[in-house]
Amino acid sequence: MHFNLKKLNFFLLIFLMMQIANGQNRKLPEWQPGFLDIHHINTGRGDAAFMVFPDGTTMLVDAGDMSETHPRTTSSRNAKLVPNRSKTAPEWIVDYIDQFLPKNQERKLHYALITHYHDDHFGEVDSLRKLATGGYQLTGIMEVGTLIPIKTLIDRGFDYPIDLTNEQVQSKERFTKDAYGMIPTLKEYWKFIAYQSEKVDLENEALQVGSNHQITLKHHPKDYPHFSVQNIASNGNIWTGYDNSFYPLFKKGEYPGENPLSNAIRIDYGKFNYYTGGDISGIDGFGQADMNALESYVAPVIGAVDVATLNHHGNRDSQNPFYVRTIRPRVWIQQNWTADHPGEEVLRRITSKKLYPGDRDIFSTIMLQGTKDVIGGRLDLYKSRNGHIVVRVYNNGDTYKVYVLDDTTEERKIISEHGPYTAR
Repeated sequence: MHFNLKKLNFFLLIFLMMQIANGQNRKLPEWQPGFLDIHHINTGRGDAAFMVFPDGTTMLVDAGDMSETHPRTTSSRNAKLVPNRSKTAPEWIVDYIDQFLPKNQERKLHYALITHYHDDHFGEVDSLRKLATGGYQLTGIMEVGTLIPIKTLIDRGFDYPIDLTNEQVQSKERFTKDAYGMIPTLKEYWKFIAYQSEKVDLENEALQVGSNHQITLKHHPKDYPHFSVQNIASNGNIWTGYDNSFYPLFKKGEYPGENPLSNAIRIDYGKFNYYTGGDISGIDGFGQADMNALESYVAPVIGAVDVATLNHHGNRDSQNPFYVRTIRPRVWIQQNWTADHPGEEVLRRITSKKLYPGDRDIFSTIMLQGTKDVIGGRLDLYKSRNGHIVVRVYNNGDTYKVYVLDDTTEERKIISEHGPYTAR
């Protein structure tokens, strides 16, 4: 058999060029002033989104870190720690941040936002955690903030609708029998805040519902007058859409669980809009749309957006029809870690042309075999089902692209590139 080397080399060249054209085997181009980058980081242990605003201001939303002592964490039901087990999930988050932090900029996070106090969003203490110099266990946002300074840490506060610092509240059965140890983790969180406040002047604030001046550009705000972060909801307090006013969904002393209390924000950059809201939900216990749930209340003030993360990872209690029809994103992003995500009925709703017309692209950080076995071919509707998901907005918010990065290596090269999309 004879080979024509010239022809072979030609076809190899064509193949390599096609790979490059498809975004493969190359690194994400560096952030530049004017870009809004939103990195949805996959560690397999919960939510984490690193953001670089147009002037270089940085923010991290959540730092999930589920305990390795729970059977569910290491079972086939849940995702593996990626890219490997040489680091903890928070260490991988920081490693990722170090790679994509703007060059020639001080190594720090201007903001960190914790949506609520669940392990897959802010960490979980256990017997395996190392102890920091400050006397607190290293997990989740506490480990991230030990490895890279955080200047302003925003959460939902601790005293509404119940006072989580109160020992009588802490002694209630719902907390003492909590297998995932929210109160013990919060106690370590408070130690972390106290220590880092002294060490690096960390400031801790509760999200101010209705404000678009709490999270701001730190370097050159006048250069980007059409950029803002609008606080939508926190603790069941919901922005009215006017000024800084809001109204409460829950009464003092009424604790519905952590998910409905999640912090929710919308990022606006020119025509571009992005929404993320932690684990709020909109489906009741009977599988019906719940018009008294957070999704139904926040949808009108969120309005139509270009990109939205799936509430509650795409769990079955989320993305009710009214909410989907109202915010109608061009791009849905699913940050998940278990075979429970997404619910098949959720996928039906977010892809339904009856709820809203037009194209929509769906991206997921991971898709487990259990989900594939149950849902099957409908998962082919996803543009990507594995990897870090980066939304890059440019041209003053007029256009954006979505990049999927390889989460199996530390190089994080581009797997696929999507767009450009035109902001609405």
